[in-house]
Amino acid sequence: MPSRSDLANAIRALSMDAVQKAKSGHPGAPMGMADIAEVLWNDFLKHNPQNPNWYNRDRFVLSNGHGSMLLYSLLHLSGYDLSIDDLKNFRQLHAKTAGHPEHGYAPGIETTTGPLGQGIANAVGMAVAEKALAGQFNRDGHEVVDHFTYCFLGDGCMMEGISHEVCSLAGTLGLGKLIAFYDDNGISIDGEVEGWFTDNTEQRFDAYGWHVIKVDGHNPEEIKAAVEASKAEADKPSLIICKTIIGFGSPNKEGKEDCHGAPLGDDEIALTRERLNWPHAAFEIPADIAEGWNAQEKGAAAESAWAEQFAAYQAAHPELAAELERRMNGDLPADFAEKADAYIKACQEKGETVATRKASLNSLNAFGPELPELLGGSADLAPSNLTFWNGAKAITADDASGNYMHYGVREFGMAAIMNGVALHGGFVPYGATFLIFMEYARNAVRMAALMKQRAIYVFTHDSIGLGEDGPTHQPVEQVPSLRGTPNMSVWRPCDAVETAVSWKAALERNDGPTSLILSRQNLAHQPRSEEQLANIARGAYVLKDCEGTADAILIATGSEVTLALDAAEKLSANGKKIRVVSMPSTDRFDAQDAAYRESVLPADVITRVAIEAAHKDFWYKYVGLEGAIIGMETFGESAPAGQLFEEFGFTVDNIVGTVSELLEELDD
Repeated sequence: MPSRSDLANAIRALSMDAVQKAKSGHPGAPMGMADIAEVLWNDFLKHNPQNPNWYNRDRFVLSNGHGSMLLYSLLHLSGYDLSIDDLKNFRQLHAKTAGHPEHGYAPGIETTTGPLGQGIANAVGMAVAEKALAGQFNRDGHEVVDHFTYCFLGDGCMMEGISHEVCSLAGTLGLGKLIAFYDDNGISIDGEVEGWFTDNTEQRFDAYGWHVIKVDGHNPEEIKAAVEASKAEADKPSLIICKTIIGFGSPNKEGKEDCHGAPLGDDEIALTRERLNWPHAAFEIPADIAEGWNAQEKGAAAESAWAEQFAAYQAAHPELAAELERRMNGDLPADFAEKADAYIKACQEKGETVATRKASLNSLNAFGPELPELLGGSADLAPSNLTFWNGAKAITADDASGNYMHYGVREFGMAAIMNGVALHGGFVPYGATFLIFMEYARNAVRMAALMKQRAIYVFTHDSIGLGEDGPTHQPVEQVPSLRGTPNMSVWRPCDAVETAVSWKAALERNDGPTSLILSRQNLAHQPRSEEQLANIARGAYVLKDCEGTADAILIATGSEVTLALDAAEKLSANGKKIRVVSMPSTDRFDAQDAAYRESVLPADVITRVAIEAAHKDFWYKYVGLEGAIIGMETFGESAPAGQLFEEFGFTVDNIVGTVSELLEELDD
């Protein structure tokens, strides 16, 4: 039987070999954390390499994702479908082994990490999901949701502000099944961190309410004892501070920044092999060491034992078991679409004039009872975002059976935790803040899109229409930024009906996140035919038309749709034939077939004016160089909303004048 050091050295060898072959990468962290990883994966981690999606598996997150060869080595050695050829293809085009761990590229990668600090935030989200699912589904004698979330993180993760946000909340929520390992090697890219990072990490996490242990990160017995103690601490998350040497085993580079983000070099690798007593060729793993790592048999046995537990649970609680399976599969209830459509029709019949943020709350009150998988939240703005619906129940340290998170003023942390919840499964997370504060959450929102996760962002107070709070709170460039994000679906509804359609679309979408852009001010209800009502879901539709070919098309979203309709009335009175298109979701419209798009925006009508209280440049794709855009080019001002709309040109007269000028130019 190989020794622990032999098993750990397999990680070190594979990591330095892959980085060297790729001529780029980060060997230091994998070599420094190999002993910690060996203890965790061989003695504690509950997983089945032959079924990476077993939903009662432990989750493992490498927050310091630049050390990706650590994870790839672990996946390969323990028996996942990640071959030695995949390791040799490290950092190459279309490889499973990308420069940073990419969710969906290889089995066993629980989340995409790279932006430092977000991995620990995702891990907090996974631990929240585990605790909440357990609170909702476990019954006496039937602990069918029962697993740990483990996370590795480094100095960079600790320095990032998001780690403060999420670790503070994790302590408050008492996430006892979250165990983090801090790679305390004292080195970052710039060198020894003492010049810029002197926090007392032990005291910091103690203040958060964590259970903290300090160990020698190269002493397997200390590491094992620390994990056992942490698993026994049911009411607090645990931080195991592991004092390590970056690049451990490299005679000339260990403990130095040289090995953080660059290959060791052939000569140094040869010396490292000698020092580690690893006489094997590059990428060669001896049979006994491979067998010592292989977790397929142990993993299959663990899942089989759990399956017996679940069978007993099914017998005792058949409805709960079926519901848990449905939710973990990511399926909505079979009758959801039918009930949602009935609610949308009822909204149309009711004809309510209401702010779309309030319409969003109404939608939650309608859809929430049908969707126990909803896990909502707000970054300390629930009374303004209107996200705490009638059936919402807050999750607390003492009672995790709820469906709502009070995230506090932690926009970035909220969005990254939502990603972890979505990745874990069993919930559809939604989280809210003012649209302008999307900027705080921006990178986590991007990561949700990158990973194609079903996360729903409720962004209220969507324009200069919020008024007196002024330009610090008035979004201008945020909606175009979200629309330009791959895999992100964006909806800016004009009334309660479009809001309900937006929510239905967001809930049914399972291949990416959705942003709902909602108003503070009341928006008028729009009359519609059944055909128009059905076409909302296509992203854009003709809300008001004219006889024959239109002279001009007005395109608008959100609060500006009513403005466009009023301008169309005035232009029509002047003898102009005007079509008004409401376009709540540009990406949904772009995904329609060419025939439908042509039916809404016929190519032979070149006089087009887009109207939206956001940065104007986005709209050129729809109006072309012959058209015009009434939008924002500067930041806003502090004043009542009505004055601001007039100040920045969002008036009927300005639209009428713009259209008239374009038509005159066309005649000339």
